[in-house]
Amino acid sequence: MAIPQGALFEGPITVIRSGKGFFKIPDSEEELFVPGENLGTAFPGDVVKIQVSGTNTDPKSGETRNTGNVVGIVKRARETFVGTIVPSDPANEFGLPGQFFLIPDHKKMYTPFLMVGDSMPVGQKVVARFQGWEKGQLRPSATLDEIIGPAGVHETEMRALALSQGFSSNFPPGVEKEAAELDKNGKDQLAGEVEAAVASGARRDFRSITTFTIDPYDAKDFDDALSVRELPDGNTEIGVHIADVSFYVRPGTAIDDEGRERATSVYLVDRTIPMLPEVLSNNLCSLNPNEDRLAVSAVFVLNKNAEIVEKWFGETVIHSDKRFTYENAQEVLDNNEGEYLKELVTLRDLADKIRARRVAKGAIAFDTPEIKVKLDENGKPIEVLLKERRATNLLIEDFMLLANEHVSEYLTKKGEAAGLEGSVVYRVHDVPDADRIENLSQFLKVLGYHLDSQNGKVKGTAINALLESVVGKPEEYLIKVAALRSMAKAVYSTKNIGHFGLAFEFYSHFTSPIRRYPDLLTHRMVKHYAEREKITKTEIAELEGLAQHSSEREVSAAEAERDSVKMKLVEFMVDKVGDEFDAVISGVSDRGLYVELKETHAEGLVNVRALGDDYFDHDQKRYRLVGRRTKKEYALGDGIRVKLLAARVQDKELDFTLAAST
Repeated sequence: MAIPQGALFEGPITVIRSGKGFFKIPDSEEELFVPGENLGTAFPGDVVKIQVSGTNTDPKSGETRNTGNVVGIVKRARETFVGTIVPSDPANEFGLPGQFFLIPDHKKMYTPFLMVGDSMPVGQKVVARFQGWEKGQLRPSATLDEIIGPAGVHETEMRALALSQGFSSNFPPGVEKEAAELDKNGKDQLAGEVEAAVASGARRDFRSITTFTIDPYDAKDFDDALSVRELPDGNTEIGVHIADVSFYVRPGTAIDDEGRERATSVYLVDRTIPMLPEVLSNNLCSLNPNEDRLAVSAVFVLNKNAEIVEKWFGETVIHSDKRFTYENAQEVLDNNEGEYLKELVTLRDLADKIRARRVAKGAIAFDTPEIKVKLDENGKPIEVLLKERRATNLLIEDFMLLANEHVSEYLTKKGEAAGLEGSVVYRVHDVPDADRIENLSQFLKVLGYHLDSQNGKVKGTAINALLESVVGKPEEYLIKVAALRSMAKAVYSTKNIGHFGLAFEFYSHFTSPIRRYPDLLTHRMVKHYAEREKITKTEIAELEGLAQHSSEREVSAAEAERDSVKMKLVEFMVDKVGDEFDAVISGVSDRGLYVELKETHAEGLVNVRALGDDYFDHDQKRYRLVGRRTKKEYALGDGIRVKLLAARVQDKELDFTLAAST
């Protein structure tokens, strides 16, 4: 579309480290290029007012782009920044002698901050609070908020990663006070609720039915359990029991306010930063074995074909008989002997049928390996592992998805009947963007694969066919990641557009209220319709804002988690500088080749200057670099042998060159 000069728009701006900005015009595919001098003090992610100011020719592609000029900052994306304090350095134009600056950790921050105040802790990682960036000031100014610790030390760096995304391990005094009260009185409250609610029929009693949890070996909180009971008619009752966090976490309390603000737990490479205090997450709400616990449950009666005959949603009391890890539950299945063999076999067989039906309907079976970096007691990385997904992982996932889907449908129908619009927080996943699918198709064509799509539209079954065709191939991981990146991002919303990736018409998060705030909101609505606890219209009106906030915090948590793994992966490679590795070319740009090591999936760059005595042209359409003189080609997906040149832990980056044998 033609964009009129002088037109004004409002929205978030993207800024890269070089200080150039990009602004996607709302409800349009058009993007404005914002030269550094037109940023008007905007930082990455800020909501800005921007005016179309002219055109600009990209020196690399020769493409003419519309340009914008930031004319106002509507909302700052963040008020605090984490980084390292350094003294002024005239060589870097960092200011006058005696001044101190913060070099932000945030990779896309294109400017240091002038620190206001005396005697700054040089060489320390700190949290700094943005003060302003007045016209005529060369740098933005900030004040010292918190000293984290010496840069480069494991504890400092992990805390810095979390704090840079707004997550702290410490809870405010009001939360600590309420947590101490729960520590003192929580078990009595639980016992009282069990007795009263079971006697009155307000909670269904599942304590006599075989129930267990299956979780990772290092899990500290257990927020879901499964009960299994064979019925006289040959059907099977499966209970998906979820920790009743909402019994303890009430609106208006300090714990609820803090949980709402955090919106999620964060799982760094060496620690969990919980959404809720430990007295809840690891104790009162955790479905620990051999203890009575309160739950909110989705109970299904399934026939031999895993079809739903009956379903029920409401509050329960459970008693977990055993805590399985994924590994030891898998051992029982593999050896065909052990505790609760019959129940595990029943769950596995039903789950297989549920999953097959879901995939046939178009649910995408993404199964990319997840990296786990093992650390010693000092936080030093000692091993890189690929997490295995076993049948027991899948069966838990299948029953959690079943509960999420049907609770969502139940709440939707109840809400419609009650005239409560916007009362359900959905987990939605839009259809993929047409341009992204076209780009994916081109990418696949270069690698010799075909994706069945029409004008950028694709079905889940077509993506599954692609994923099946690459199993066991050298490029399997590369193609799976590329396909995953072409998908839209799943978000929370009170407006239901369905879930493309799972092929669900209704989908909400219900199964993890210990670590996700939207699940807690879903539980409150289940209780509302059970007429145990009423949700007011004012609270319902807040749900869309809470959904958006939860989506934003989820992205921040994911970034902190990814950065913690990336940092430790790079640290793991430090003593391997000079070693050679088998890799695959995972990206091509005019800067060089992005490579991914086959064994650890660590990523890095082979600079174009390291490719030999030639000038290499970047062939964008065919994802390759071609030597003008030698005609030597390096293309996406090619296997390559590389040598590690440098492991820059602070930057979380690896530099490679070609191995002599390449």
